[in-house]
Amino acid sequence: MEVFDQLLAKNGLIFAFLLVGLLIYFSYAVSKYLFKGRIPGVAIAVLSALVLAFFGGEKGLADYPLFAGLAILGSSMFRDFTVVATAMGAQLSKIKAAGAAGVVALFAGVIVTFYVGAIMAYFMGYTDVKSMATIGAGACTYIVGPVTGSALGVSSDVIAISIAAGVVKTIVATVGTPLLAKYMKLDNAKTALVFGGLIGTTSGVTAGLAATNPKLVPYGAFTATFYTGLGCLLCPSILFITLTWFF
Repeated sequence: MEVFDQLLAKNGLIFAFLLVGLLIYFSYAVSKYLFKGRIPGVAIAVLSALVLAFFGGEKGLADYPLFAGLAILGSSMFRDFTVVATAMGAQLSKIKAAGAAGVVALFAGVIVTFYVGAIMAYFMGYTDVKSMATIGAGACTYIVGPVTGSALGVSSDVIAISIAAGVVKTIVATVGTPLLAKYMKLDNAKTALVFGGLIGTTSGVTAGLAATNPKLVPYGAFTATFYTGLGCLLCPSILFITLTWFF
């Protein structure tokens, strides 16, 4: 056991990758076999991580020496790296395929969702502008929320709420898309591009379109990817500043 403890102490980051990998593996298995893909594996993984963090201390499970590597893996450096890596996977020239409707959908999706989330945060009792902006950004996606919260310097509990808001949105998008696709005329590439720009959560859009028509997945996921990058740019800057004008 002493050798095992020393091995983990020297390789904390590698052990953290192993833990996260196992969590994601089991989450996707639960999504596939228990929920039949109706709830995406990434949403289950994020919810499971939040539950596990509850049993930790100020830094979640990282407060325990055995899981100290999670503090590095969960740092802002790795988070920002994943955001940049996601954005690098898309080519700006291809967004022209969606036309003006896709561009309008992207901006409208981010701006409207941000303000709706911020107003909901206000009625929840979070009346300071930084918390409102963080939760509003989380309503965009559970990636934009932590990025905004870290930029504005809010507490970890507010960031956790922003993540939870993004997860709820992902689940609603996943379950609601196949049910409402007929009424939204979601049956061609152009509407899928617009839909991805309006909703934004890549995992929710991908899972929802896969349940509707797998051929539409690449189109919705494409604009949804830009949504995350646009949200990370606008929410902690322009949208936060405009929020201060009213609150």
